[in-house]
Amino acid sequence: MLGKCNFLLEINPLIARNTTKDVLLNNTSPHATLRLATLTPCYHRAVKKVLSFSFFPVSVMPFERFVQTGRIAKASAGPLKGRLVAIVDVIDQNRVLVDGPLTGVPRQEYRLNNLHLTKYRIKFPYTAPTRIVRKAWTESDLKAQWKVSPWSVKAQNICKRSSLNDFDRFKLRYAKRQRNKLLTIAFNTLKKRTKADGTPRVLKKDRRERLRAEKAKGGKKAAAKK
Repeated sequence: MLGKCNFLLEINPLIARNTTKDVLLNNTSPHATLRLATLTPCYHRAVKKVLSFSFFPVSVMPFERFVQTGRIAKASAGPLKGRLVAIVDVIDQNRVLVDGPLTGVPRQEYRLNNLHLTKYRIKFPYTAPTRIVRKAWTESDLKAQWKVSPWSVKAQNICKRSSLNDFDRFKLRYAKRQRNKLLTIAFNTLKKRTKADGTPRVLKKDRRERLRAEKAKGGKKAAAKK
């Protein structure tokens, strides 16, 4: 189980009381907390003995992208669609304060539902002014990193594909057809010349060509002797 491990042991209500307490596991991370019903002494010792084993998994944080100061995100709606912004502050659970000094985005509030978090993060102080954000953005060389990322490459390809006209789509379809034809010919040739166990297969055509080449060599040698 990943993240904070909250286990609730159901105890017989005749044995347990209504109050609860947190018991920290000895063999796990401090973030892994057991929530146990308060037991009578004999049952409490038995439960502690069971928990002394290390079969409880160590808590691991599965997420790597968080809504935090400096997190780079991509806007997905409105006039800012497709632009990169940096999160400066969290206003509430639905809105954040964003700033994009190098992408033409003035400081403003933006809805979290319209943001896609990226793996990139720049370091600047909490609620830093735009000049500090611009300096951190420039020093991190974020533009070059984003340009070669798979996300950016895929977005550029989609943009190119959507801007094609009828003739461009025809040329693309024709080029794909020619490529597939060459691939099919090469595949069939390899398939014909390879056995099921992966060893090369000698065809009759190859034997005839080899005999023809040997005859040609023999004729040249006889002519040279004469």
